[in-house]
Amino acid sequence: MKISFYVLSESKAQEFLGFICQLTQTALNKSEQSLLILASDEAQLTALDDALWSKDPLSFIPHQRLLETTDHDTKVATQPLAPVTLSSYMPADFSGIVINTTAHPVSTNNSVKPSRILEIIKPDETSMSEGRHKYKSYQQAGYELTHFKV
Repeated sequence: MKISFYVLSESKAQEFLGFICQLTQTALNKSEQSLLILASDEAQLTALDDALWSKDPLSFIPHQRLLETTDHDTKVATQPLAPVTLSSYMPADFSGIVINTTAHPVSTNNSVKPSRILEIIKPDETSMSEGRHKYKSYQQAGYELTHFKV
C-alpha cells in the first residue's frame, strides 16, 4: 500500500479545508475508487461537510456523511451512495482511498485494506509530532511512503 504525507505550509494550513477539498477533487479525477475522509470529531465533520458543499459551485463534490448506529456495541454503517464519504471511523469493508485528518494512523488489519492513504500534516508542533508517529507506524508495517511539501 502507498501512503503519502502532505506537509502543509503556513499558508496552506490557513486554508486547511480548501486544501482537503482540492486534494479530494484531485484524487477523484485520478481514480475510479471511492474516497473516505476521516475526521476526529463532529465539529470537523460538519466543517468538512460545509466546505465540500460550498468550496466551488462549479465543481461540486458529491459526498455523504457515514451514519452509524450502535447495536450491542457493534458499529453498523450505512452503505455509501456518493463517491466521497465523511466519517469519524474506518468502515470494516472499505477498500478505497483514505484522506486521514485524525491524530492516529489508519488501522489496516485483515478486514480493512484501503488502497491508498493520504495523510495531512499541519505545520504546528502537535501535528508534526503526530505525523512522525504515523510515519514510524506505517514504516514498521512495511508500506511505501512518500511525502510532499505543499
